[in-house]
Amino acid sequence: MLRIAICDDDGSAVAAHKKITEECLKSCGAQGAITPYTDSAGLLADIADDGFFFDLILLDIEMPGKSGMELAGLIRPFLPDVRIIFITSHIEYAVDAFELSIFRYVPKNDIKRRLSAAITDAVKLILLEDGKAYTIQNGSRLEKIPYRDIFAIMRDGKYAKFSTSGGESRVRKSLQQVYGELDAEEFIYIDRGCIVNLIHVMQIADGCAVLKNGERLPVSRSHLQTVKEQINTYWGTHL
Repeated sequence: MLRIAICDDDGSAVAAHKKITEECLKSCGAQGAITPYTDSAGLLADIADDGFFFDLILLDIEMPGKSGMELAGLIRPFLPDVRIIFITSHIEYAVDAFELSIFRYVPKNDIKRRLSAAITDAVKLILLEDGKAYTIQNGSRLEKIPYRDIFAIMRDGKYAKFSTSGGESRVRKSLQQVYGELDAEEFIYIDRGCIVNLIHVMQIADGCAVLKNGERLPVSRSHLQTVKEQINTYWGTHL
């Protein structure tokens, strides 16, 4: 069951977004528990103090007290993999939203269509990633690495080296072989010797892919335009 939070200081907006979320869950054949909030402090307290877990959070940016933008930054250390959808009437926030690794940005002037699409895409992605893992066998030892925990995979001599949330792992296989075994659209080449997981790419800056864990991986000049196009295609239109 997916756990979803909706936070907006306007109670009627929370109710409207909850209805849209329920419709999206039904259309995806998914079950979810939706928790509504009308103040940012309540949501933050539940996550930071009481350990609440959410797969997806819908946040209004313009709220009294802590804004949705501030709240997203405070939530990340507790829920590094949570998908966040920003809802706002100010398009200038879009760039900051992308740098915070926000799943989608939804303008209020097209709320019904864009929010439905964003929630549906988020739910499908969460369901797709659930349970998917890459298995590494070294002798009699088996290691399962969930796709969502993989930041990047690099060629390391005769090995492929995985950079993950738990550290590093290696398998004696070519990068191309590992790429074929992953068979997932979120993994893309940024260089002949490096594959990244798009869900962890925060931005492309100065010719590098900047990942959530702080890694900056060079994107080859020949791959740069293709990488940007693949990111845009994968995450959809933010504006």
